[in-house]
Amino acid sequence: MTHHSPSYAITFRLRYRDQPGLLGEITTAIGCANGFIGAVDIVGVADGLISRDITVNATNVEHGQRIVEAIRQISGIEVVNVSDRVFLMHLGGKIEVNSKMPIKTRDDLSMAYTPGVARVCTAIHEDPESSFALTIRKNTVAVVSDGSAVLGLGNIGPRAAMPVMEGKAMLFKEFGEVDAFPICLDTQDTEEIIATVKRLAPTFGGINLEDISAPRCIEIEERLERELEIPVFHDDQHGTAIVVLAGLKNSMRYLNKDLAAARVLINGAGAAGTAIAKLLMQAGVTDIVVCDSKGAIHKGRTDIGNNSIKVWLSENTNQAGQSGTLSDVIRGKDVFVGVSIANVLSEDDVVAMSEDAVVFALANPDPEIDPKVADKHVKIVATGRSDYANQINNVLCFPGLFRGVLDVRASAINDAMKLAAADAIADVISPENLTNHYVIPSVFDRRVCGEVAKAVAQSALETGVARRRTKQAYRVV
Repeated sequence: MTHHSPSYAITFRLRYRDQPGLLGEITTAIGCANGFIGAVDIVGVADGLISRDITVNATNVEHGQRIVEAIRQISGIEVVNVSDRVFLMHLGGKIEVNSKMPIKTRDDLSMAYTPGVARVCTAIHEDPESSFALTIRKNTVAVVSDGSAVLGLGNIGPRAAMPVMEGKAMLFKEFGEVDAFPICLDTQDTEEIIATVKRLAPTFGGINLEDISAPRCIEIEERLERELEIPVFHDDQHGTAIVVLAGLKNSMRYLNKDLAAARVLINGAGAAGTAIAKLLMQAGVTDIVVCDSKGAIHKGRTDIGNNSIKVWLSENTNQAGQSGTLSDVIRGKDVFVGVSIANVLSEDDVVAMSEDAVVFALANPDPEIDPKVADKHVKIVATGRSDYANQINNVLCFPGLFRGVLDVRASAINDAMKLAAADAIADVISPENLTNHYVIPSVFDRRVCGEVAKAVAQSALETGVARRRTKQAYRVV
């Protein structure tokens, strides 16, 4: 799949004689090189020379280089410099720490720091719970990763994972007004990660685990949930599951079908696939088959070994005992959810699904099947990409979820809260506005975060994990 994308946007500054026809030659050369022009800006004119910045979207890095080379071939054009806009955004990092009030006088200093701060420290020592009210802990989340399973990049380590964790922190602030800080750990030892997060916990109101490989991520989350007083959430598992459930709820509403009666196939038996299966079961779905690279997981599989995830899936899904490859077991299925790798689903596979089928092909950057191909044969298609309709994006979940969690100082994030979050996301779109290309809200729909926060806080109150009520007066019905 090749698409022009801002992810491969370049801006080149050109200098040339201000004479008729040259700009036309430049834009023609870009077009012939299959570049997509985003902006043309005059930087300045001096001594008969004009300087222009031209921003072009390419399909990949090599394509961008070919576009620049095509420009260099035009007589009289000087390429002054070429900038990769993605790298420019990341220079110096994407987040910073700011003070909430200025320190301009001796009085300011004495209250913010010594000697005034000593009284606040003493108060927290006498009442540790007051740390939530008197420090940043009230509104701060740690985004923790070991860099072992980053996006589609795999095990690239903690330093290379930092740009992703910074981006996560940006999204927390932009969409949920939650202060988040990236913490990348230079270890992939399960016990060391658990011990380190436990030592960091007094600084934060919640822990968001990110891009930690399976099955370690499941053990790390479960242990930290038991051993910490603050909520722990592995977004790769549960954020994905929540947004998938929201999309499937609206898909079934649009199709006038019952989600609980749907025959679901999940391709990908990692952390995300398992979390999706578990949450769908919580939502009432009973007919779920999960496939890995060798086909359907069932009780008769002898190659599962001690893989705790696959053992659980073999015991709790595929009650009919279906076996065979993905192509074998997809026949007659109502829903396909892919959290695996590119191009594992063929056109023949989707043709073999039931009438009015739903395909969520979520592998990034390239999904399990080309959405345009799937769209010819099924009713609803969703991907993880922003350049197609129905983007399944975790940003619809985690900012609002943590906003609600922090507002009521929840001690945990339970299944009821996850289900409430999925309902809130789905309900942002009223039934009369649903279409096959609009079953999930846009990530830029500012209603989503607030609705998720309210639903999660309400559920936390109802299930007894909230430690405070809020000024927003979430009311237990």
